[in-house]
Amino acid sequence: MSVRAPHLPVFERLRRRWGQGRPLGSLRSQLLRWLLIPLVMLVLLDAVFVYRNALDAADMAYDRSLLASTRALAERVSIVGGKVVAEVPYVALDSFETDTLGRIYYKVTGINGELVSGYGDLPPVPKNVPRSQNYPALVRFYHADYHGKPIRIAALLQPVYDDSMRGIALIQVAETLDARRGLSNQILFDTLSWQAAMILVMGALVWFAVRLVLRPLMRLKTEVETRTLSDLSDVDPKLVHKEMRPLVSAMNGSMSRLQQLIASQRRFIADASHQLRTPLTVLKTQAELAMRECDRQAGTPPDMAALRDIVRSIAATTDSTVLLANRLLTLARIEHGGDSLAMDTVSLRDMAQQVGLEMAMAAVGKNIDLSLEAPDDAPVHGQALLLHELLANLVDNALRYTPQGGSVILRVRAAQARNGHGAVLEVEDSGAGILPAERERVFTPFYRVGAALESNPGGAGLGLAIVRDIAALHDARLELATAANGHGLKVGVYFAATPVDAKIAP
Repeated sequence: MSVRAPHLPVFERLRRRWGQGRPLGSLRSQLLRWLLIPLVMLVLLDAVFVYRNALDAADMAYDRSLLASTRALAERVSIVGGKVVAEVPYVALDSFETDTLGRIYYKVTGINGELVSGYGDLPPVPKNVPRSQNYPALVRFYHADYHGKPIRIAALLQPVYDDSMRGIALIQVAETLDARRGLSNQILFDTLSWQAAMILVMGALVWFAVRLVLRPLMRLKTEVETRTLSDLSDVDPKLVHKEMRPLVSAMNGSMSRLQQLIASQRRFIADASHQLRTPLTVLKTQAELAMRECDRQAGTPPDMAALRDIVRSIAATTDSTVLLANRLLTLARIEHGGDSLAMDTVSLRDMAQQVGLEMAMAAVGKNIDLSLEAPDDAPVHGQALLLHELLANLVDNALRYTPQGGSVILRVRAAQARNGHGAVLEVEDSGAGILPAERERVFTPFYRVGAALESNPGGAGLGLAIVRDIAALHDARLELATAANGHGLKVGVYFAATPVDAKIAP
């Protein structure tokens, strides 16, 4: 048993057919199509009516001339000697034979139906042709074919009489339709020419009007596109037309809810930063105290060595957890609000010196030569805290994955850019390096290459992901390359030019 779908209105069916699963496309092109295509269709329909009216006008004009020729011929018909005769001048006969506007034929039929003069095979008057009401004469007009050509015939009933007899003679004058069709085609061509020019003018006006009407919408589009990621302020509804203001109000409401969500995420990140770091710091302190106690009592019980190994493992796990928590919080802070931090001009050389001093103890602990090469200052426009985090992560990664007795070099230099002086920051180590096939994947959070897992199993796999995000916030280019020793890793960060008159932040 089949169930018939309910009857839907035409507009509802069109909406379901064209409004689902189809991209809407350009609003300007749709408006132009819906305005110009119906206009062209109306012009074509009007052309049909114009052509029909042109045919009627041509028939009316030429019928009057045809009737005049028929009457002129009828005046030459009379009764002579009991017979109907037609005295057609030779000049008229010559014009009938060679008319420049179209061939003309005639036929005169007597009272009894006999052929008096003219073309005897001219088509007769059909029985259903009514008498013309436009003229007082007894005339009928009709179309026929004569020798394969369409013709127009005027058939006039002419009374003839004398003292011996009286009756009605039939005078037929026909002409080909060349002149009529020429006039109709000329009228149609002139009309279509004017209408084509009108369509072009109307198309230009419609295009200009649509462009003018859509200009506020384009301004709204430009304003939304040029906003920064942190700019979630309301859009002024006065920028668009009244019909578009509900959409702008809905956008403002959505951005307001997004602001609340981002604010709550920032509060969560700040709270989690304090809530996680405090117990982890306490746990690390307790593990260090337990290790000291084990070292103090190393010679007493035989199980103290195993306990010392367990406490040392707890301390290492705590260090890894602290590193993971700090980097997770840093990554979250960058992703949720890093672009809203204040930017200033920062000296990379001073920052490299500061980070080098902070990492000096870690380098000494692994007997790694940590050096700085900064022949000249290199100011960049950025956020000092994030740039410090970027450099600290690069140096920390280099120290972690460089073996004992290796070297880590920090380089800061100015570089010529197209629009001024740029800056280059490089961190080069003598570790195992990263294969070229894996250099794109190491920026994925928590991804670690095999060599890194072997040399530092407690790593978090977030250092380069944080560096990538900070570099993106500063419009800097990040590159990984092989170090000068042939097997280490060199990480380069290339900053854009800094305005010449910018002042370096203290």
